[in-house]
Amino acid sequence: MYKIAVLPCDGVGPEVVAEGLKVLEAAAARYEVKYEIVEYDIGGDRYLRTGEVLPPTVMEELAQCDAIYLGAVGHPDVAPGILEKGILLALRFGLDQYINLRPIRLYPGVHTPIKDKGPEDIDFIVVRENTEGLYVGMGGNMKKGTPDEVALQTAVYTRKGTERIIRYAYELTRKRGKDSKLTLVDKANVLTYGHDLWQRTYGHDLWQRTFREVGEEYPDIQQDHAFVDAACMWFVKNPEWFDVIVTCNMFGDIITDLGAMIQGGMGVAASGNINPDGVSMFEPIHGSAPKYTGKNVICPVAAICAVGMMMEYLGEEQAGQAIENAVIAALASGKLGDLSTRSGVKTTEAGDLIASLVE
Repeated sequence: MYKIAVLPCDGVGPEVVAEGLKVLEAAAARYEVKYEIVEYDIGGDRYLRTGEVLPPTVMEELAQCDAIYLGAVGHPDVAPGILEKGILLALRFGLDQYINLRPIRLYPGVHTPIKDKGPEDIDFIVVRENTEGLYVGMGGNMKKGTPDEVALQTAVYTRKGTERIIRYAYELTRKRGKDSKLTLVDKANVLTYGHDLWQRTYGHDLWQRTFREVGEEYPDIQQDHAFVDAACMWFVKNPEWFDVIVTCNMFGDIITDLGAMIQGGMGVAASGNINPDGVSMFEPIHGSAPKYTGKNVICPVAAICAVGMMMEYLGEEQAGQAIENAVIAALASGKLGDLSTRSGVKTTEAGDLIASLVE
């Protein structure tokens, strides 16, 4: 019996989560997966009502669950950063979800803005470090509000954090068995201490050095490298070059949004925040889209794909694969339209179709 925490949160989050749970129910019935849902009132409305973002008692309960299913975070009446840091970053850091896993896959029947590229060309995974780098919030201000103001935001990289994400990426590349190529994306030509390729003598090249050292244990995996700006260019020009990518928190945050666009948009992009030895969280990568709240027009495919990822993480690979196959069939049928809010397909209709294909 899996205990799954559900955090619908803000805006269209509850709507897409409802469809994800609908599909989960269909897959669980087919493959005899037993689970219980525990829903939590977390998000902008609660914050406005009580002043609480993520109470310690809730965090303690979430730590005892088998997985977390998240809808979307962001409320128009709450200042930017409060909910994002108080919920998303608090969960990632508090539960040590050090891997952000982002499949970039173009499904049949989905439009990509990349000319002359198809599903056979756009099929790779970004492994983003999720608990270090610039997101640790280390820094400060001096002479704030004056012409001499100084602001510092410090990126933090540890050997432990760098090695475990790189090792996970090597293992994933081997398991995936596609091209057996792992690409390290960084900016080593200017970021001297965390990433630098050239300062080997002084030990400043933490990511590069760790990538090479861990790679010695994986002689079957081809080591590749790209600067982050070049990687963005190649995502558009030659996405077929990539198999698995490993990168730091900031660069991963940026390139995965570009990846979402080349795979058809935010409506199909799902992600997992993974702790292999603890509790992991799964979510669509789109925001809360408050102007569409309650209109039943948001595409729920990304939220449904997140459920499929969650099932695979829990070891229910048949259920997870059935969900992905149902998504592929629904998209290929053309019955979901162009996946935009103007498609004419209701959120609930899309969920019903995919659930029926799972069954």
